[in-house]
Amino acid sequence: MSNSNFVDLSNDDETGQSNSACPTPISRQFWKAGNYKIAQRQGHKATNKNRQNHMRIHPMFLHSNATSHKWAFGAIAELLDNAVDEIQNGATYVTIDKRSTPWDGKPALLIQDDGGGMDPEAIRHCMSFGFTDKKSKLTIGQYGNGFKTSSMRLGADVIVFSRHRSLTQSVGLLSYTFLRRMGYDEILVPMVDYKFNIPSRTYWPLMQHGKQQFSSNLTMMLKWSPYSTEEELLKQFDDIGHHGTKILIYNLWLNDDDVMELDFNSDPEDICINGDKTEGKPIFYNHVANQYQYSLRVYASILYWQLPKYFKIIIRGRDVEHYNIALDLKFHEIIEYTPQTGDNIKSVFTTDIGFLKEAPRVNIHGFCIYHRNRLILPFWGPLKRMTNSVGRGVVGVLEANFIQPTHNKQDFEKTPLFQKLEDRLRQMALEYWRLHCELIGYQKPKKIPVIELDNHESPSSKTQNCFYQPESLNPGSQNASSGASSNALRFFEDSEVTTLDVSFGGLGKSTGIHKVRNQEGLIVKRKDLDPPVNLQHPKRHLGTCETHTQWEQPDSSVVSKKTTLMQANKRLRSQLLEKEKTVEELNLKAQQLRSERESLAEEVAHMLYEAKLLEEESLNFCSTK
Repeated sequence: MSNSNFVDLSNDDETGQSNSACPTPISRQFWKAGNYKIAQRQGHKATNKNRQNHMRIHPMFLHSNATSHKWAFGAIAELLDNAVDEIQNGATYVTIDKRSTPWDGKPALLIQDDGGGMDPEAIRHCMSFGFTDKKSKLTIGQYGNGFKTSSMRLGADVIVFSRHRSLTQSVGLLSYTFLRRMGYDEILVPMVDYKFNIPSRTYWPLMQHGKQQFSSNLTMMLKWSPYSTEEELLKQFDDIGHHGTKILIYNLWLNDDDVMELDFNSDPEDICINGDKTEGKPIFYNHVANQYQYSLRVYASILYWQLPKYFKIIIRGRDVEHYNIALDLKFHEIIEYTPQTGDNIKSVFTTDIGFLKEAPRVNIHGFCIYHRNRLILPFWGPLKRMTNSVGRGVVGVLEANFIQPTHNKQDFEKTPLFQKLEDRLRQMALEYWRLHCELIGYQKPKKIPVIELDNHESPSSKTQNCFYQPESLNPGSQNASSGASSNALRFFEDSEVTTLDVSFGGLGKSTGIHKVRNQEGLIVKRKDLDPPVNLQHPKRHLGTCETHTQWEQPDSSVVSKKTTLMQANKRLRSQLLEKEKTVEELNLKAQQLRSERESLAEEVAHMLYEAKLLEEESLNFCSTK
């Protein structure tokens, strides 16, 4: 963004005859709004008597930067992230609603929170590119670009109101329409600030750059914002309270069919995306895995792994009910995974995996992968090609903080570390399906798919809550089980094996070159085979028990007893999660109280300072009399 965040209209450029620099009107369709020619690359420039050469960013960049969000809800999620990050500054809610612009009554999108708010310097950083002070592991934002990309993806114009601890309040306008129509060749942001005056208990203009600069910015803001008077502009702070931020996005974009992307009419308590495909579908299609793509309420319910109970997400006047996918799985297991991150610190991450309650009726599978408490990939399927319903209904949930998301937070960077995670999750899904598919009515697969891990990945995994033990295979046994194991053994039944290893369940990684001698005495090289080990399935753990037995179909009493134990374990685990949430909420509440105490201390110090000034003025007045 330009070094000058202020627009000065005191020069000859305020004649209003600048539309010639923008020969084509702005398109109301987002994907066409950036298609325009720059007329001679001239136009208005911010006046600065001591102007120095600096790199400018053309208004076209606002549009091209926003194209990183292919999905409108992804842009709204960025604005929700900023509000959630304000929990550490005392925020207790964020509300998303529809508003109507005063001048034409068209819908506008409102996002408001009661966080700490922004002072004049902070709001300028917010509306600049690439600046961020969010370095804490508790915050979601990282890149300092989310506000610009998300607001410009949803609408052509956005106005921001922010009050900082009752001391200052600021208004900033980022308007693609204003920049296009006025023909500016760089991004300029009209902005005005006000400071609280204790004696009068009102806010007075804060003119850091002079009265003329303040007046110029206010004039331009009233011309291009939905509010035509300063009184109407300041009235927008009435419902903010002592601190908080309000964002109003107007001139919302249309889709390719010239229909507004956001649908406020289908559901008075929700915001949808036009083109909902759920009408006429079977009832099980209304699962959260399908609905989140069209319903903001559903998407917001799974957007965060967990939130404090006192913090609320409110959409169209009604609270969003948090939905924990991990607590909605049957035949639930927890699998540990230790990624090889390259540093000396080895962290163990857990994956909750199980069948959806609607399985096998629904064709839903995949993993919900979170990063820093924020959902990045919803129901992401590592099983790209499903054959014979393998993997159907298997869903997992995990938080992967060891990999980095992309800037739009809708995917992860495709690094080698992510590829290893993808291989591991594919292995988990196949192994879980092989061991449990009979529980939901499918036949046990005859062939066991093979998934190879990287050389540096540990093939072991620790699985809890598994009450079915896999069969143990002995390569020397004459009664080897049928299916993939017997097929693998028959492959070499006429050969003299020098060194051989066949891995099952995708847990082995073959290396080296080994030789196989056939009946004719010819030596055949076979690549990528491991050193000889016992041919058996990977060990799975139930508590401290590691006993392996041949697969047997359990009788109904055993299944009933073990199912009861599973349910009891699930209840205990749910209680443990609730306790952990309570501890975290208490910690956040304590942090909030500390923040409020600091705020009160600042206000008291400020009031004492004002009182001292008043006392000095009173003494001076008395002495003069």
